[in-house]
Amino acid sequence: MTAVTADIVIESDLWAAEPRAEATVGAAISAAAAHSTRGGEVSILLSDDSAVRDLNRQFRGLDKPTNVLSFPAADTPATQGHLGDIVIAYETLRRECEAEDRLFIHHLAHLTAHGFLHLIGYDHQTDAQADEMEALESRIMTAMNMPDPWQDARSARDLEHGDA
Repeated sequence: MTAVTADIVIESDLWAAEPRAEATVGAAISAAAAHSTRGGEVSILLSDDSAVRDLNRQFRGLDKPTNVLSFPAADTPATQGHLGDIVIAYETLRRECEAEDRLFIHHLAHLTAHGFLHLIGYDHQTDAQADEMEALESRIMTAMNMPDPWQDARSARDLEHGDA
């Protein structure tokens, strides 16, 4: 395991409703870092839908909020030791928890790990990439003694393909 430090900033007062958020994010970064060959610092901004919508529009051309954005650091001497930035939107996270009947802390840990994996080069543009990333996210969540976020999706795929 390579050393990764997390610089966590709570930008939105909405996060005050979740007193364990900062500790959960730190634990998720530590658990995900066990799967990284790169060390360094990660900045995590706990924000809101408005700020994330602005970033999503500016960097991805999508005029809507999303749950998590990851910005891998450029590989330059000036950014050496910085893996990148993760931004998480409180309201979107809360809505997803309610819609999917998930505990807030579990979903926060999952999205933090997901964001970190993007910083170290993982993606989900193809089915093979998505399968690899989801499997790693499942291992990270299991290491945190939290539910596998992909279990229901895998069970549904197995039923759909007659594998169950």
